[in-house]
Amino acid sequence: MSAIRFFHMADLHLDSPFKGLFGLPEPILKKIRSSTFEAFDKIILKAIQEKPDFLLIVGDIYDGENRSLQAQRRFQDAMEKLFQHNIPVIVSYGNHDHLNGTWTRFSLPSNVYELPAETSVVQLKIRGQQVNIYGFSYPERHLKESVIESYPTAHDQHAIHIGMLHGSEAGNTTHDVYAPFTKQQLLEKNYHYWALGHIHKRQLLHQNPPIVYPGNIQSRHRKEQGMKGFYDVTLSKTSTELDFISTSAVVYSTIEVDCTNVVHANELLKRCAEAITANRKKYGASVVELHLQNIDEQTEALFEHATVDAWLETIREAEEGIDPMCWVQKMVLQKAARFYEHTATTQSVVSLMEQWDSNEWKDILKDLYQYAGGARLIEPLSEKDIENLTHRAQTLLAEEIQRA
Repeated sequence: MSAIRFFHMADLHLDSPFKGLFGLPEPILKKIRSSTFEAFDKIILKAIQEKPDFLLIVGDIYDGENRSLQAQRRFQDAMEKLFQHNIPVIVSYGNHDHLNGTWTRFSLPSNVYELPAETSVVQLKIRGQQVNIYGFSYPERHLKESVIESYPTAHDQHAIHIGMLHGSEAGNTTHDVYAPFTKQQLLEKNYHYWALGHIHKRQLLHQNPPIVYPGNIQSRHRKEQGMKGFYDVTLSKTSTELDFISTSAVVYSTIEVDCTNVVHANELLKRCAEAITANRKKYGASVVELHLQNIDEQTEALFEHATVDAWLETIREAEEGIDPMCWVQKMVLQKAARFYEHTATTQSVVSLMEQWDSNEWKDILKDLYQYAGGARLIEPLSEKDIENLTHRAQTLLAEEIQRA
């Protein structure tokens, strides 16, 4: 049975501004700000080398509705290269680059199929195999209602049917909810593959048929950790092979440094350097957080006469000029676990905190998030943030009681 091969990617966010970057040396800042373009260039090079049957780009090609000139020129140049190699590209636009934005128009070559606001079908013939690809582009930024009913149910048993959808699974609150759907709604369309976009975390929602988020092609902040990329898909009516291809130009990661028995400054610096070297070998260029673990009273004394900022500056100086770059964005001290026996009073407070849900934490922290000067510098609360806040608050409470 004839199989087809395509690249499935989403959320390119070309020319992302990478807000919140302060104090970085110019070469590192330039590397980070060009990372979305570098990641995209890797995809185009691989497509030219491997020659898949087509490419699917499922929304948010551009980071903003104004579609910067630089981003559009880079995208148009890439499409021209694929045109020269007879590689079709089917694109949809998402909430970031919706059709109601304002931008200077570029003409794309004829190998590029831009999906309109209404759900439509692109039909391709690949080595005698009929392929129907369904999807739409966002007419405006905020598309809160479901559009899944506009997708036709597949009846042609001779064709391969693929759905493109930039949206959120209903009930998923980890990202802004746009064009919501349920897995059951997708399965009822009888498609052979669902190419999703919008959620930046790579995930497989359903195995057979595959319902796939490839994630974004390049991390844009510390909460998008690990390798990013796209899927190289080989698909027939009876089987699927998914091969994840990394494209990250800069990887965001957390480095855990074991500080057990660290007494002297040179010991701490050596362990940090060793951990950074290992991270560099694994990921290449990266932006990292150093989490210093198992800090006892001896290790903690190293921070009595030198601030965390001073330690950060010393570590950054040691890494300066080493290629590939590794920028230490943050240092977190995690003290060795201590046992505190809670009193009846502290235990009641601890139990109360454990019952708070995300809405109650948001209410508690509302003054911080509503302060205009600070709100733009902090990320929305995640489940992990709440878990860390709870643990830290309980530890501080116990420490204060011990001192009393």
